[in-house]
Amino acid sequence: MTSIHSLSLYTELAGFRLIVLANSLSCDSTFSQRLHERLIDGLDAAIDRVRTIMDLERQRLAGDELAAFQLDGEIEIFGRFTINLLDEIDIDYDTHEYRLDRGRWISAVAVDDTGVHVDYPELVALTDEELGSLAPLMRDIVRETGIAIHARRLIGAEPGLLHPIQSTQVSLG
Repeated sequence: MTSIHSLSLYTELAGFRLIVLANSLSCDSTFSQRLHERLIDGLDAAIDRVRTIMDLERQRLAGDELAAFQLDGEIEIFGRFTINLLDEIDIDYDTHEYRLDRGRWISAVAVDDTGVHVDYPELVALTDEELGSLAPLMRDIVRETGIAIHARRLIGAEPGLLHPIQSTQVSLG
């Protein structure tokens, strides 16, 4: 990533942040407002990462060898950067457990009259209708910046584990 590329990416992200912020003014539900807020938070985090990369680029140009090493790491981390709009699910296939939003681990092993089976919850992508006005914005952000944005609904989770806002059960991981 060059300094010019970093600056260009920074301005794109800042512009998208402003568009999402303006778009959030027309939210007609708490769910839609929460999606907008999470996207703004994700864009803020991406902007902070790009600022760090630009700062390390300046330090590297000044001859700082440690900054060059750190820059390589930051660029690699940014390459895997993802914005999750609601919930995240982590699955440990070795222990057959999962957790939502970095919460407590839950066993996915179920026992019934047919025997023992492993039953992980699933993530299903939200439809454009569920995303509303965010759908085209998210596609533009992904296309222009390369940052992945996940907006998925959790199905098959243990009852009572989802947050109240998740009656529509959306996840961003």
